[in-house]
Amino acid sequence: MRRRNTIGLAAFSGITALVLAACGGGSTSSSPSSPGFNAAVNSVVAPSTATGGTIIYDNSSGPDSTDPGNTYYAFNWNFTRLYATPLMTYKSCTGTCGLQIVPALATAPGVGTSNDTVWTYHIKSGLKFSDGTPITSADVKYAVERTFAKSVLVNGPSYFQVLLAGNAAKYPGPYKDKTGDLTAVDTPNATTIVFHLNKPFADFNYIAAIPQTAPVPQAKDTGASYQNNPISSGPYMFQSYQLNKQMTLVKNPNWTPSTDPQVKQLASKVIVNLNVNANDIDNRLIAGDIQMDQAGTGVQSAARARILSTPSLKASADNPISGFMWFEYIDSHVAPLNNIHCRQAIMYAANKTTLQNAYGGPYGGAIASTMMPPNILGFQKFDPYNALSKPGGDIAAAKAQLQACGHPSGFTTGMAYRSDRPRDTAAAQALQASLANVGIHLTLHGFPSATYYSNYAGVPTYMASHSIGLATGGWGADWPDAWGWFDEIANGNAIASAGNTNIGLLNDPAVNSDLAKFQSPTTTAAEKLTLANTINMQVMKDAVMLPAVYAKSLLFRSPALTNVSVQPYYGMYNYGTLGMSSK
Repeated sequence: MRRRNTIGLAAFSGITALVLAACGGGSTSSSPSSPGFNAAVNSVVAPSTATGGTIIYDNSSGPDSTDPGNTYYAFNWNFTRLYATPLMTYKSCTGTCGLQIVPALATAPGVGTSNDTVWTYHIKSGLKFSDGTPITSADVKYAVERTFAKSVLVNGPSYFQVLLAGNAAKYPGPYKDKTGDLTAVDTPNATTIVFHLNKPFADFNYIAAIPQTAPVPQAKDTGASYQNNPISSGPYMFQSYQLNKQMTLVKNPNWTPSTDPQVKQLASKVIVNLNVNANDIDNRLIAGDIQMDQAGTGVQSAARARILSTPSLKASADNPISGFMWFEYIDSHVAPLNNIHCRQAIMYAANKTTLQNAYGGPYGGAIASTMMPPNILGFQKFDPYNALSKPGGDIAAAKAQLQACGHPSGFTTGMAYRSDRPRDTAAAQALQASLANVGIHLTLHGFPSATYYSNYAGVPTYMASHSIGLATGGWGADWPDAWGWFDEIANGNAIASAGNTNIGLLNDPAVNSDLAKFQSPTTTAAEKLTLANTINMQVMKDAVMLPAVYAKSLLFRSPALTNVSVQPYYGMYNYGTLGMSSK
């Protein structure tokens, strides 16, 4: 689950988009408002019922796909809420409230039976697609079936393939199997859908919140081309889409607000310009020519300096925790790092301030003292290696650990990093300098991003044979609980021969057991919060990952928008609730 590691960090392009002017108008009024820095992090800025106007987004790249069944980009999961309604969704509210999942297409959260191997959902009756045809449970089943056609829909997660029972392991998808015979999904009537799993999985409601459960009418499905005109089940529908250039959404006349309270239909039109130069986006945003940077990863360095040095601009900015983390893996199988005290020496010796600067300074991330960020349910603050109390590094403690691991004068090991990513390069150099203060010498190995995990850092035999004990990395969860965060980076069963995400090669029975408890139907919500902290503390004790920063983004909040708030799960503005001021 490397969704937020690579996607959500948009690739930059030099193509300049057309300049489009926003227009106002509406039923009620709300004045543009800039109530202050970080105002949208814990409150809704400019709440309003005003309708009308055009919201313009720019993006320096584009979505992996506008097809809700074929996307894994963080910003796009946020944006698809405008036109695709999954069974469940994230609640539109600020703070920890926004980490809750609530019904969207469904009438209520799914109910797990048979030891949480059978999950039943009832969808709301009377719902219609944008073309006026009724939405039924068969459309949800078909949407799930499409995700099995990986040769056609190459993006998106594979949870259904992994978790569903019956013939799911061999099911090729509906383009090859015209019978729709995915036996693990039943539709006993037009408003009921039942999922049969091959093992207990208590987090299945989170999977139901992924856009892949948004209904798709089989008669309108055009395979890979469906992204050109996905049929809407949300408040907006596609009017036009010029691939890699521009998309235009207008109001869906067959959407009913009372059935979909987590999103709104305020603006008359939504326009997204694609492949716009990143710095141009910032300038257009500040000038008021557009209202939103769709990628949601924050302004570039030039705009950041301008915003932070100009009080009137800073008052329209927010700097939320994004839910993503930057950190350095420590390979526990590469000598001498197979000795826990050698690993803990690194944890103590690292200069957290220089690492923070490498990742963008205080506005790019908050110094991390744990391996789980604050917007994961169950987070508790603690500081086992004095990252907060001694951010420059605890040299005395590091030397004591070196003594304990039998290397009092230090040791030499390699460190992998992505050489085409400036932040990774800066982080590797910063860590190299700080560890040298206690005699730990890093030999840096730069690799290209495209093959970093498939050929190098994610290949345990390569790391071992080249004596590479550390690697830069980052992570973001597919859903905000400790299982969603830790399972792929800290569970022993996630270790793979290539494309490995558990680069520290942690196989701690206590961590594995606690992660398994997460999916047990007998584990209560309160117990999961306790487990989250227990897992976090044990992973830190094992010292296979060095936390750097809880990533932050500097977002610019257009004063022309209404109902602006940071959705904490996405770590960006909630695209589903925005409107335009009538003034």
